Amino acid sequence: MRKYETRIQKKNHLAILDAGLKIFSQFGFRGSTLDQIATESGLSKPNILYYFASKEAIYEALLAQLLDNWLQPVRDINPDGDPIEEILGYAKHKMMMSRLYPRESRLYANEIIQGAPRIKNALTGELREVVATLVKLMNKWSSAGLIRSVDPYHLIFSIWAITQHYADFDVQVQSVLGKGDHFPDAERYFEDMLRRMLTI
Repeated sequence: MRKYETRIQKKNHLAILDAGLKIFSQFGFRGSTLDQIATESGLSKPNILYYFASKEAIYEALLAQLLDNWLQPVRDINPDGDPIEEILGYAKHKMMMSRLYPRESRLYANEIIQGAPRIKNALTGELREVVATLVKLMNKWSSAGLIRSVDPYHLIFSIWAITQHYADFDVQVQSVLGKGDHFPDAERYFEDMLRRMLTI
């Protein structure tokens, strides 16, 4: 966002990002156009280009914001807290994000499926570093006898896979279970599974 934006400029900026999120999460980067984003946002194409130089600039801004939002709960894990509760808290937070921000999850999934051409540096840089810090902490907890010994990387991957499934594969979940809010049951199931896995 540009510095010293007026209220109208901030409103337009957010409208473009929201429209971009809807279009990109539905059609992917290649299948989306600035014209679609303009129609969805209610702004003209030249107006959009005043705020963002290109379709790619909108897409990259959305991905950067998403990755930062997803990494923050990992950074918030308290090394001095109860290890099982900290891990469960992180898993619950991830489930909540899938519940509240399904479009963001699908946008990220589409980027990864395409080989992550626009965020590969972030994945091998910031994401890898944050995960490595969490892995080190989990190994410390395990060595201290506070949690059962598990492969921390694959535990993290499992948390991502299960929580994001309910956003990325919502149509499949609803087809199998029927229409409705299945997150409460999913949260209870996942908490019980993790607690059994981690408790010594």
